[in-house]
Amino acid sequence: MTDHASQPARQTASAEAVTVFIGACRKAIGAPHVLTGPHDTAPYLTDWRRRYAGAACAVLCPATPAEVAALVKLAVEHRIALVPQGGNTGLAGGATPDTTGSQAVLSLRRLNRIRDIDPHNNTITVEAGVILAEVQAHAEQAGRLFPLSLAAEGSCTIGGNLATNAGGTGVLRYGNTRELCLGLEVVTAQGELWDGLRGLRKDNTGYDLRDLFIGAEGTLGIITAAVLKLHPQPAAHVTALAALASPHAALDFLALAQRFAGPLLTGFELMSDFCLRLVGRHFPQMRYPFAEPHGQVVLLELSDSESEQHGRALFERLMETALENGLVEDAVVAENLTQSQAFWSLREHIPLAQAQEGLNIKHDIAVPISRIGHFIEATDAAISEAVPGARMVTFGHLGDGNLHYNVQAPEGIEAKAFLAEFQSPINKIVYDSVHQHRGSISAEHGLGQLKIDEAMHYKSDVEVQLMRALKHALDPLNLMNPGKVLR
Repeated sequence: MTDHASQPARQTASAEAVTVFIGACRKAIGAPHVLTGPHDTAPYLTDWRRRYAGAACAVLCPATPAEVAALVKLAVEHRIALVPQGGNTGLAGGATPDTTGSQAVLSLRRLNRIRDIDPHNNTITVEAGVILAEVQAHAEQAGRLFPLSLAAEGSCTIGGNLATNAGGTGVLRYGNTRELCLGLEVVTAQGELWDGLRGLRKDNTGYDLRDLFIGAEGTLGIITAAVLKLHPQPAAHVTALAALASPHAALDFLALAQRFAGPLLTGFELMSDFCLRLVGRHFPQMRYPFAEPHGQVVLLELSDSESEQHGRALFERLMETALENGLVEDAVVAENLTQSQAFWSLREHIPLAQAQEGLNIKHDIAVPISRIGHFIEATDAAISEAVPGARMVTFGHLGDGNLHYNVQAPEGIEAKAFLAEFQSPINKIVYDSVHQHRGSISAEHGLGQLKIDEAMHYKSDVEVQLMRALKHALDPLNLMNPGKVLR
């Protein structure tokens, strides 16, 4: 762990430069698409969690990659920092401007065309402002599957998914957004348009520029379009719940499930007993799935290429073996689509139940899958010692090592007071434990401005120097989303 000196501060543009810049932007993309009034800009200035509220000299709404490029050139000319934004559903403040009012938000929502679907190549080419659910729907219409799935899929955009390398529930089988992307179109920090929209699985012709921009949160350039991988539609989805005593048992069960199902296993979600009790407290219509409480519950999903009957038979054999071996204490396989949706609804209502319970301390972390049980045990113990009565809300994508390790205030303690006193100490406990287990403090939400200080603290000097070298090479004026990802 190392403390690093910050990058030199970027000079704020003068009021005169801002005025000239706004006028030039109106000529470039049309005055109706340059928003400056408080009522018009307000929806773009606060992040989804309402943790960060910024100010902007304008919100720019281009409709084409060429217009994006023109705006970036104007920003370079007038030294105006740009904050790219998609659906504004991010969880780390990565798409929110600072409070100076000198930055401009560049909204990509009008870049919303499906450019091409190629079923034989199993690809779809879309612009950055296309909503994730629309990509899923267009793929389905073509008899294909786009497997990226997450809670905000009805409002988040593909550009934002790529910028944060979003994860979701299908990473175990299909990988995260990086692994679902074959090619990009990007406007560079100089306002040049790079056409890397090649739908190739093999292209060994030099540096992989695509991967530089995915996960960079708009700090190196602005993604305007992408070629995304599609997959065959499964013949059936089969869902099950399994009750277990501990995270260690869940890991052994994961290994068994992978042996039985192989690549057909597409979901493996861990939920602690307290998570489900919290859901039941705030959503009584969602019944606890077992007759008695268990330490952990796993939600499994299998995407079968043959038939639902085949998938159910496989799951039943898996559960019988797991019960016989003592890995699983109880299990139920969904009988129909309605029951399957009810199982997933339990998982999806955990964050909603947390919100109903009150403010809490959230962590989106990853550790090697084999270390998850040890991480939970060690970190639970350290937090319980520091804050007796703290309630751990532990759930997440066990199959890929990503946990949402959240901490709720003890019973009877006011949530705001709890956060004010304990957020920093608890964050340190959690992140120190993540570091000790060779994990990551951000698995799928990105760094944004929320975790930038912690990232700089836990990364090595070499890693930070390499990141800064890339940033300086691609964005020497530091105009691309400054103050995010890297200091």
